[in-house]
Amino acid sequence: MTIPPPDGPPSGMSRREWREQQEQPAPETAAAPATIATADDSLTILTVCTGNICRSPLAEVLLRQRLEALGVRVHSAGTHALEGHGMPEEALELAARAGADPAAAAAHRARYLVEPYLADADLVLTMAREHRSAVVKMMPGALRRTFTLREFARLASTLSTEEAQEAARQSDGSPRDRFTAVLRAVGEQRGLTPAPPEDDDVIDPYRRSRETYALSAAQLTPALDEVERIVRAALR
Repeated sequence: MTIPPPDGPPSGMSRREWREQQEQPAPETAAAPATIATADDSLTILTVCTGNICRSPLAEVLLRQRLEALGVRVHSAGTHALEGHGMPEEALELAARAGADPAAAAAHRARYLVEPYLADADLVLTMAREHRSAVVKMMPGALRRTFTLREFARLASTLSTEEAQEAARQSDGSPRDRFTAVLRAVGEQRGLTPAPPEDDDVIDPYRRSRETYALSAAQLTPALDEVERIVRAALR
């Protein structure tokens, strides 16, 4: 999604609504995300896109479906969120088709990315490089645990499950410590598996054709397989 220019609102929003939104200060704190209750040492994954209505919530509900049995919390936010908006019909259809809980997808409401979400996350998966840059600018300390989704999948694919499990065993600590060790191994692959920069982005389908929504999902869903594999290897 293109970030709206500073002198006008995005499509679908009146100039008055946009002006009022711009005048509101960013929240210092945020309500706890609607995820399962877990222990303090459980993992938290945050997915990020622009409006938080298409790509990041699709990744959120699909990852939650795959990982909630392991006690992993998954939630999402947007750098320029259409706050309070739900997922569009096309995204809801893709979520259901990919096996997500339709009720969970329908319940999603967009929210702004704020620092507490980043501080709480063990892994931040952004949908494009622009979102990764926004995350690191907001919280430089999150650099080593922030990847675009497709970047993470590309790097993780160079590690076998056995290598990931060995990295986790080197920690011999809590689930969070084990995951941090595996994440470090994934990060060390940066620079070793070059790819065209645009290959690390998931295309934004907002206000575009159903074919574009399908392409976006086709880029996003296989990358989630690698995220799931790495998380399971860390927690095994």
